[in-house]
Amino acid sequence: MEKSKFYFKRLLLSILLLITISCATTFSRRVNFSSQYQPGDTYMGIRLHGTLALENVAINGLKLNELSDLAWDEDENLLYAISDNGVLFHLRIAIIENQLTKAILVSAYPLKNDKGGLLVFKDSEGLAILKGNNGIKGDSELLISFERHPRIARFTPKGELLEDYTLPAALQDIKNYYEPNKALEAITIHPRLGILTAPEWPLKLGQKTSDFLQGEYEHSIFALDGKQWQIPAYPALNSGIVALEALKDGSILVLERAFVSVFQPFIISLRRVWLSDDGKKNKVEQVAVFDSTKGWKVDNFEGLTHHRGKFFFMVSDDNNSSLQRTLLSYWELVPQSKTTLLKTKPLSFLEKLGLF
Repeated sequence: MEKSKFYFKRLLLSILLLITISCATTFSRRVNFSSQYQPGDTYMGIRLHGTLALENVAINGLKLNELSDLAWDEDENLLYAISDNGVLFHLRIAIIENQLTKAILVSAYPLKNDKGGLLVFKDSEGLAILKGNNGIKGDSELLISFERHPRIARFTPKGELLEDYTLPAALQDIKNYYEPNKALEAITIHPRLGILTAPEWPLKLGQKTSDFLQGEYEHSIFALDGKQWQIPAYPALNSGIVALEALKDGSILVLERAFVSVFQPFIISLRRVWLSDDGKKNKVEQVAVFDSTKGWKVDNFEGLTHHRGKFFFMVSDDNNSSLQRTLLSYWELVPQSKTTLLKTKPLSFLEKLGLF
């Protein structure tokens, strides 16, 4: 009798495991982020800990593509990803000995309006989390910023609208932005300053088209009370802010993307910024630069979130193109040493084009 109970329990556990697996989609494979640096290597101010390519699978009828930003929920042990199309994806992440090994897509939810219907105006870009690390399950909330129709709103992890925030006057009118598609690209929650957001490119006021072509302009980071801070853009053509991530010490990681054409370098810049009280004397430190002509398999990276300790996730937007990939990269912030030698192995012609 006891033996039959034992086998029955094992059968029940096996059935439950199969149900769990069937309800989730494994869709990741390990890839190289660089032809010169391997997982475990240190490059500038980061140490690499693995990169995954995510397949464009669908769950709940919603296809995973065009990911714009990330947010880590410590209480739920979930990684949230928001897409340009207004869909929230929930992922489980496997990390073994600090190396990113697998991602599992477990659910997806479309963003909804205040009446419970689907959002008409989407183009969701920035993502940040509230109450995601307070030891209480089920109370997490997500802040999302939007382009084209500038907006910051608070949602549940299932895409239900909770509240709209009032934007500073300068950010409310899309005509103030350089382009409709260069609006509120990034959002974060600062431990002292509260909600911060940034357009991908600066507002029209005080900027010239020639500044962008020459890579000489300043970005602005805004608080909801209207206060703003200027930081110089990374010195590359068309470099725009794509993600912000505030840290506990008050500094902010700023992710920038510079793309002109397939015939010029694709550059992703990661910098750390300390905002001053007067908004002018802001300290900027270069953390890393990923250049497609220097062996980096750079794709359209535009999402960033803190994981644990000094570890972070970074994700790329595949633009719903068969020529691009959704890459999820995992790395660690490390102290920079002036004596660190960067690898300088000559690149092949195809590597310079970013194809291998």
